[in-house]
Amino acid sequence: MSDFRHVVEIQASPARIWSVLLDVEHWPEWTTSVAKVHRMDIGPLTLGSRTRVWQPKLAPAVWCVTSLDQKRRIFAWTTRNLGVKIVARHQVDAIGNLSRVTFSLHYSGVLGAILARIYRDLNRDYLSREANGLRSYCEAPVAQQRAAAR
Repeated sequence: MSDFRHVVEIQASPARIWSVLLDVEHWPEWTTSVAKVHRMDIGPLTLGSRTRVWQPKLAPAVWCVTSLDQKRRIFAWTTRNLGVKIVARHQVDAIGNLSRVTFSLHYSGVLGAILARIYRDLNRDYLSREANGLRSYCEAPVAQQRAAAR
């Protein structure tokens, strides 16, 4: 299995969730799957933007935004290392009064299937942490989010 996916429903507007997702420098505030983030470019996240991400149990990785559709609220970024390409995709959809967010990972390349299998449990854990962390953060009152950021 080289594909992983986690879907979560969040009681917040798609616009709110989308703005939190695109603010990648602040991901460590809402997910324990990301320890540190450093944007390598200035300005908003755009096609070609690069970000170094540190995650527990993994080597730091540089992720490059390879697709970004503001209207449909979808972005994907890609990292490559040792014959493996990993694409992480994030999508926010309006579902009635809720938003549905889909996080997915796709491994490819010479060693893609092997590494996907080795990191299967970690991938599932991190996608779950990201989805649940985003839900908790976006559903919390704004004052609570600001206090947590301090």
